[in-house]
Amino acid sequence: MPGGRLTQQERQQIALGVADGLAYAEIARRLDRPTSTVTREVMRNGGPTGYRADLAQRATERRTHRRGQTAARSPQASPPAHGRDPEALRAYEETFTTVLVQSGMPTMMARVLTCLFTTDEGSLTASELVQRLQVSPASVSKAISYLDGQGLVRRERDERRRERYVADNDVWYQSMMASARGTAVLAETARQGVGILGPDTPAAVRLENIARFVDFVSESISRAADQARDILHPKPEGTPADTTPADQAAARTADTTAATATTATADASDASDTSAPGPVRG
Repeated sequence: MPGGRLTQQERQQIALGVADGLAYAEIARRLDRPTSTVTREVMRNGGPTGYRADLAQRATERRTHRRGQTAARSPQASPPAHGRDPEALRAYEETFTTVLVQSGMPTMMARVLTCLFTTDEGSLTASELVQRLQVSPASVSKAISYLDGQGLVRRERDERRRERYVADNDVWYQSMMASARGTAVLAETARQGVGILGPDTPAAVRLENIARFVDFVSESISRAADQARDILHPKPEGTPADTTPADQAAARTADTTAATATTATADASDASDTSAPGPVRG
């Protein structure tokens, strides 16, 4: 199986295969290349509807030139951790990014998340992401805002008070739960339409079926995520269960209500004791 970078002729064959609607695996078989190589090549150069062999070739040449300049500016760069092969690691990062993009994640967000996942520390600052990805601070900021909103990263401060972005074991659980909550909102919205459209109309029946299906999926996701975290990443004994701010507020309200009720009961008891007649003395 040939190795190294794709040639311009191979890129032209990929473009023809994509235009003919061939699967990536079939194109890769004809080139005697891994399927991941073809998938990564297409997705990073316009996708199946925008791939052009000449544009992809020029983009690769520009990336190669930039990497050469970076290497020239950093002759004392530290060796890769744990003896990793830099080229193999770079290829894997591109493959992982491609998979995330195919699942619907925007490219820059996928690049940032892949960078966090493949970092031993599991956390990076904004400046570190800018340096590793060779992108603008604004691009990193936008990507982090998106990933934070999806529950895929969390923010924390290090000892130097710098904001760090973290992707650990629990982040994927939080993302799944956020997805389940969003799905539950979809079900509730669908049910609102039933009353508006009329319960016996075809449109209302369709919306009710959507709500029931989405409810089932949402509950299944939540149960599966809880079970997976309990089995794969159990918390040490004595660690309090996770609660959301809303849960914490509800708990505080319940405690306050209970305390108020207890006080009121005690006051009523004291008042009753005071007003009750004492023993008759002879």
